[in-house]
Amino acid sequence: MKFIWEGIMPAVTTKFTKDDNLDLIMFETNIKAQLDAGVHGIVLGGTLGEASTLSYAEKQVLTEATVDMVKDKVPVLMNIAEQSTKTAIEAAQNAEKAGASGLMMLPPMRYKSGDKETVEYFKAVANNTSLPIMIYNNPVDYKIEVTHTMFDELLKCENIEAVKESTRDTTNVTRIKNRFGDRLKIMTGVDTVALESLLLGADGWVAGLVCAFPAETVAIYELQKAGRIKEALEIYRWFMPLLELDINPKLVQNIKLAEVYTGIGTEYVREPRLPLFGEERKQVIGVIENSLKTRPTLPDYKNL
Repeated sequence: MKFIWEGIMPAVTTKFTKDDNLDLIMFETNIKAQLDAGVHGIVLGGTLGEASTLSYAEKQVLTEATVDMVKDKVPVLMNIAEQSTKTAIEAAQNAEKAGASGLMMLPPMRYKSGDKETVEYFKAVANNTSLPIMIYNNPVDYKIEVTHTMFDELLKCENIEAVKESTRDTTNVTRIKNRFGDRLKIMTGVDTVALESLLLGADGWVAGLVCAFPAETVAIYELQKAGRIKEALEIYRWFMPLLELDINPKLVQNIKLAEVYTGIGTEYVREPRLPLFGEERKQVIGVIENSLKTRPTLPDYKNL
Protein backbone atom coordinates (compact mmCIF):
# COMPACT_ATOMS: atom_id res chain seq x y z
CA MET A 1 0.00 0.00 0.00
CA LYS A 2 1.37 3.43 -0.96
CA PHE A 3 2.01 5.73 1.99
CA ILE A 4 -0.15 8.86 1.83
CA TRP A 5 1.68 11.96 3.04
CA GLU A 6 -1.15 14.31 3.90
CA GLY A 7 -3.30 15.66 6.71
CA ILE A 8 -2.57 16.12 10.38
CA MET A 9 0.09 13.90 11.94
CA PRO A 10 0.62 14.61 15.65
CA ALA A 11 4.18 14.45 16.95
CA VAL A 12 2.85 12.89 20.12
CA THR A 13 4.36 13.33 23.56
CA THR A 14 5.63 10.29 25.43
CA LYS A 15 3.69 9.71 28.62
CA PHE A 16 5.57 8.80 31.81
CA THR A 17 4.40 7.72 35.24
CA LYS A 18 5.48 9.47 38.45
CA ASP A 19 8.12 6.72 38.75
CA ASP A 20 9.54 7.51 35.27
CA ASN A 21 8.18 4.47 33.45
CA LEU A 22 6.16 4.53 30.25
CA ASP A 23 2.52 5.36 31.00
CA LEU A 24 0.73 3.44 28.27
CA ILE A 25 -2.68 3.99 29.88
CA MET A 26 -2.55 7.78 29.58
CA PHE A 27 -0.76 7.42 26.26
CA GLU A 28 -3.70 5.42 24.91
CA THR A 29 -6.12 8.08 26.21
CA ASN A 30 -4.30 10.65 24.12
CA ILE A 31 -4.04 8.43 21.03
CA LYS A 32 -7.79 7.78 21.23
CA ALA A 33 -8.45 11.53 21.37
CA GLN A 34 -6.27 12.02 18.29
CA LEU A 35 -8.09 9.30 16.36
CA ASP A 36 -11.50 10.58 17.45
CA ALA A 37 -10.56 14.03 16.14
CA GLY A 38 -9.67 12.57 12.75
CA VAL A 39 -5.88 12.78 12.54
CA HIS A 40 -4.18 11.16 9.57
CA GLY A 41 -1.10 9.61 11.20
CA ILE A 42 0.90 9.35 14.43
CA VAL A 43 4.58 10.31 14.78
CA LEU A 44 6.46 8.74 17.70
CA GLY A 45 9.76 9.64 19.31
CA GLY A 46 10.24 13.13 17.90
CA THR A 47 11.44 16.18 19.79
CA LEU A 48 8.09 16.34 21.58
CA GLY A 49 8.36 12.63 22.28
CA GLU A 50 11.59 13.22 24.24
CA ALA A 51 13.40 10.93 21.82
CA SER A 52 16.88 11.49 23.23
CA THR A 53 15.79 10.15 26.62
CA LEU A 54 14.13 6.96 25.40
CA SER A 55 15.87 3.61 25.42
CA TYR A 56 15.74 1.32 22.39
CA ALA A 57 13.49 -1.01 24.37
CA GLU A 58 11.07 1.81 25.19
CA LYS A 59 10.91 2.84 21.54
CA GLN A 60 10.02 -0.73 20.61
CA VAL A 61 7.31 -0.87 23.26
CA LEU A 62 5.88 2.48 22.11
CA THR A 63 5.86 1.44 18.47
CA GLU A 64 4.25 -1.94 19.08
CA ALA A 65 1.69 -0.48 21.50
CA THR A 66 0.74 2.34 19.14
CA VAL A 67 0.36 0.01 16.17
CA ASP A 68 -1.97 -2.08 18.32
CA MET A 69 -3.91 0.99 19.47
CA VAL A 70 -4.54 2.47 16.03
CA LYS A 71 -5.49 -0.87 14.45
CA ASP A 72 -4.56 0.22 10.90
CA LYS A 73 -6.75 3.34 11.09
CA VAL A 74 -3.75 5.59 10.45
CA PRO A 75 -0.03 5.05 9.76
CA VAL A 76 2.45 5.05 12.64
CA LEU A 77 5.86 6.66 12.09
CA MET A 78 8.93 6.34 14.30
CA ASN A 79 11.53 9.09 14.41
CA ILE A 80 15.17 8.19 13.82
CA ALA A 81 17.58 10.48 15.69
CA GLU A 82 20.93 8.78 16.15
CA GLN A 83 24.61 9.63 16.41
CA SER A 84 25.98 7.03 14.01
CA THR A 85 24.92 5.55 10.70
CA LYS A 86 25.12 2.05 12.15
CA THR A 87 22.71 2.77 15.01
CA ALA A 88 20.39 4.69 12.68
CA ILE A 89 20.12 1.65 10.41
CA GLU A 90 19.46 -0.58 13.42
CA ALA A 91 16.80 1.82 14.72
CA ALA A 92 15.08 1.90 11.34
CA GLN A 93 15.09 -1.89 11.06
CA ASN A 94 13.81 -2.24 14.63
CA ALA A 95 10.96 0.17 13.89
CA GLU A 96 10.06 -1.84 10.80
CA LYS A 97 10.03 -5.08 12.79
CA ALA A 98 7.82 -3.43 15.44
CA GLY A 99 5.21 -2.60 12.81
CA ALA A 100 5.90 1.05 11.97
CA SER A 101 4.46 2.26 8.67
CA GLY A 102 7.14 4.86 7.99
CA LEU A 103 10.08 6.80 9.37
CA MET A 104 10.88 10.40 10.15
CA MET A 105 14.63 11.03 10.05
CA LEU A 106 16.81 13.74 11.53
CA PRO A 107 20.40 14.34 10.40
CA PRO A 108 23.13 12.85 12.61
CA MET A 109 22.95 13.99 16.21
CA ARG A 110 25.74 15.92 17.98
CA TYR A 111 28.22 15.79 15.10
CA LYS A 112 27.53 18.62 12.63
CA SER A 113 27.88 16.64 9.43
CA GLY A 114 28.77 18.23 6.11
CA ASP A 115 26.45 18.06 3.10
CA LYS A 116 27.96 14.89 1.63
CA GLU A 117 28.07 13.20 5.05
CA THR A 118 24.43 14.09 5.67
CA VAL A 119 23.34 12.76 2.29
CA GLU A 120 25.28 9.52 2.72
CA TYR A 121 23.78 9.06 6.20
CA PHE A 122 20.23 9.36 4.94
CA LYS A 123 20.91 7.16 1.90
CA ALA A 124 22.48 4.42 4.00
CA VAL A 125 19.35 4.16 6.13
CA ALA A 126 17.03 4.36 3.12
CA ASN A 127 18.92 1.56 1.43
CA ASN A 128 18.54 -0.68 4.48
CA THR A 129 14.80 -0.42 5.08
CA SER A 130 11.71 -0.78 2.95
CA LEU A 131 9.81 1.85 4.93
CA PRO A 132 8.96 5.23 3.37
CA ILE A 133 10.99 8.09 4.84
CA MET A 134 10.30 11.73 5.67
CA ILE A 135 13.43 13.85 6.09
CA TYR A 136 13.10 16.25 9.03
CA ASN A 137 14.67 19.52 7.87
CA ASN A 138 15.04 21.77 10.90
CA PRO A 139 18.23 23.84 10.66
CA VAL A 140 17.00 26.28 13.30
CA ASP A 141 17.11 23.68 16.07
CA TYR A 142 19.46 21.03 14.68
CA LYS A 143 21.96 23.26 12.80
CA ILE A 144 22.06 21.17 9.63
CA GLU A 145 20.08 22.23 6.58
CA VAL A 146 19.08 19.73 3.95
CA THR A 147 19.28 21.86 0.83
CA HIS A 148 17.39 21.35 -2.39
CA THR A 149 20.64 20.30 -4.06
CA MET A 150 21.02 17.62 -1.41
CA PHE A 151 17.44 16.48 -2.08
CA ASP A 152 18.35 16.08 -5.77
CA GLU A 153 20.67 13.29 -4.64
CA LEU A 154 18.47 11.92 -1.86
CA LEU A 155 15.47 11.43 -4.11
CA LYS A 156 17.38 8.82 -6.05
CA CYS A 157 16.29 6.62 -3.13
CA GLU A 158 12.70 5.78 -3.99
CA ASN A 159 11.62 5.41 -0.37
CA ILE A 160 12.68 8.96 0.55
CA GLU A 161 9.31 10.51 -0.18
CA ALA A 162 8.66 13.54 2.03
CA VAL A 163 10.17 16.42 3.96
CA LYS A 164 9.10 17.80 7.30
CA GLU A 165 9.65 21.42 6.35
CA SER A 166 10.73 23.24 9.52
CA THR A 167 13.03 25.95 8.19
CA ARG A 168 10.35 28.52 9.16
CA ASP A 169 10.72 30.03 5.67
CA THR A 170 7.34 29.56 4.03
CA THR A 171 8.77 30.42 0.60
CA ASN A 172 10.45 27.00 0.70
CA VAL A 173 7.04 25.40 0.09
CA THR A 174 6.84 27.06 -3.31
CA ARG A 175 10.49 26.39 -4.09
CA ILE A 176 10.09 22.68 -3.30
CA LYS A 177 6.93 22.43 -5.40
CA ASN A 178 8.61 24.21 -8.30
CA ARG A 179 11.68 21.99 -8.16
CA PHE A 180 10.30 18.58 -7.24
CA GLY A 181 6.57 18.66 -7.97
CA ASP A 182 4.79 15.77 -6.25
CA ARG A 183 7.99 13.70 -6.00
CA LEU A 184 8.74 15.30 -2.61
CA LYS A 185 5.71 15.63 -0.38
CA ILE A 186 5.73 18.49 2.12
CA MET A 187 4.61 18.18 5.72
CA THR A 188 4.90 21.55 7.43
CA GLY A 189 6.54 21.16 10.83
CA VAL A 190 6.23 24.52 12.60
CA ASP A 191 2.88 25.24 14.23
CA THR A 192 3.06 29.02 13.87
CA VAL A 193 3.36 28.94 10.06
CA ALA A 194 1.19 25.89 9.48
CA LEU A 195 -1.87 27.43 7.85
CA GLU A 196 0.28 29.65 5.64
CA SER A 197 2.26 26.61 4.52
CA LEU A 198 -0.87 24.59 3.79
CA LEU A 199 -2.34 27.40 1.71
CA LEU A 200 0.90 27.59 -0.27
CA GLY A 201 0.68 23.90 -1.10
CA ALA A 202 2.04 21.85 1.79
CA ASP A 203 0.41 18.42 1.83
CA GLY A 204 0.02 18.16 5.59
CA TRP A 205 1.09 19.27 9.05
CA VAL A 206 3.22 17.41 11.60
CA ALA A 207 1.76 19.26 14.55
CA GLY A 208 2.63 19.92 18.19
CA LEU A 209 -0.29 21.60 19.97
CA VAL A 210 -2.51 18.97 18.39
CA CYS A 211 -1.37 16.84 21.34
CA ALA A 212 -3.66 18.91 23.57
CA PHE A 213 -6.09 20.30 20.97
CA PRO A 214 -6.63 17.63 18.32
CA ALA A 215 -10.05 18.71 17.04
CA GLU A 216 -9.07 22.34 16.49
CA THR A 217 -5.94 21.29 14.59
CA VAL A 218 -7.75 18.87 12.30
CA ALA A 219 -10.52 21.42 11.75
CA ILE A 220 -8.04 23.99 10.43
CA TYR A 221 -6.65 21.45 7.97
CA GLU A 222 -10.03 20.21 6.75
CA LEU A 223 -11.52 23.70 6.42
CA GLN A 224 -8.64 25.08 4.37
CA LYS A 225 -8.68 21.96 2.22
CA ALA A 226 -12.37 22.54 1.53
CA GLY A 227 -11.72 26.18 0.61
CA ARG A 228 -13.38 27.55 3.74
CA ILE A 229 -10.38 29.77 4.43
CA LYS A 230 -12.16 32.40 6.53
CA GLU A 231 -13.34 29.78 9.02
CA ALA A 232 -9.93 28.15 9.15
CA LEU A 233 -8.32 31.53 9.72
CA GLU A 234 -10.64 32.39 12.61
CA ILE A 235 -9.69 29.19 14.44
CA TYR A 236 -6.01 29.70 13.59
CA ARG A 237 -6.01 33.22 15.02
CA TRP A 238 -7.58 31.95 18.23
CA PHE A 239 -5.00 29.14 18.29
CA MET A 240 -1.90 31.31 17.74
CA PRO A 241 -1.03 32.09 21.41
CA LEU A 242 -1.10 28.34 22.06
CA LEU A 243 0.84 27.52 18.90
CA GLU A 244 3.61 29.83 20.04
CA LEU A 245 4.20 27.45 22.96
CA ASP A 246 5.65 25.08 20.33
CA ILE A 247 8.48 27.40 19.25
CA ASN A 248 10.09 27.54 22.66
CA PRO A 249 12.91 25.55 24.28
CA LYS A 250 10.37 24.30 26.84
CA LEU A 251 7.93 23.09 24.18
CA VAL A 252 7.70 19.62 25.77
CA GLN A 253 6.76 20.99 29.19
CA ASN A 254 4.45 23.60 27.63
CA ILE A 255 2.49 21.11 25.60
CA LYS A 256 2.33 18.51 28.35
CA LEU A 257 0.86 21.17 30.65
CA ALA A 258 -1.71 21.99 27.97
CA GLU A 259 -2.56 18.28 27.76
CA VAL A 260 -3.30 18.31 31.49
CA TYR A 261 -5.78 21.18 31.02
CA THR A 262 -7.60 19.33 28.23
CA GLY A 263 -7.62 16.04 30.16
CA ILE A 264 -5.53 13.93 27.81
CA GLY A 265 -2.07 13.98 29.38
CA THR A 266 0.13 14.43 32.42
CA GLU A 267 3.01 16.76 33.23
CA TYR A 268 5.59 14.08 33.91
CA VAL A 269 8.75 14.63 31.90
CA ARG A 270 12.02 12.75 31.96
CA GLU A 271 14.95 14.42 33.68
CA PRO A 272 16.93 16.52 33.11
CA ARG A 273 13.69 18.18 32.03
CA LEU A 274 11.53 19.38 34.90
CA PRO A 275 7.90 20.49 34.88
CA LEU A 276 7.44 24.23 34.48
CA PHE A 277 7.76 26.31 37.64
CA GLY A 278 7.76 29.92 38.80
CA GLU A 279 6.94 32.84 36.53
CA GLU A 280 7.37 30.75 33.40
CA ARG A 281 4.67 28.36 34.60
CA LYS A 282 2.32 31.23 35.43
CA GLN A 283 2.75 32.68 31.95
CA VAL A 284 2.02 29.39 30.18
CA ILE A 285 -0.99 28.69 32.40
CA GLY A 286 -2.26 32.17 31.54
CA VAL A 287 -2.05 31.42 27.82
CA ILE A 288 -3.82 28.08 28.24
CA GLU A 289 -6.57 29.37 30.52
CA ASN A 290 -7.25 32.44 28.38
CA SER A 291 -7.51 30.25 25.30
CA LEU A 292 -9.88 27.81 26.98
CA LYS A 293 -12.19 30.69 27.95
CA THR A 294 -12.59 31.61 24.28
CA ARG A 295 -12.34 28.13 22.78
CA PRO A 296 -14.26 28.18 19.51
CA THR A 297 -17.25 26.11 18.58
CA LEU A 298 -16.13 24.02 15.65
CA PRO A 299 -18.14 23.37 12.50
CA ASP A 300 -18.80 19.79 11.37
CA TYR A 301 -15.33 19.61 9.82
CA LYS A 302 -15.45 15.83 9.38
CA ASN A 303 -18.24 16.08 6.82
CA LEU A 304 -17.20 18.93 4.56
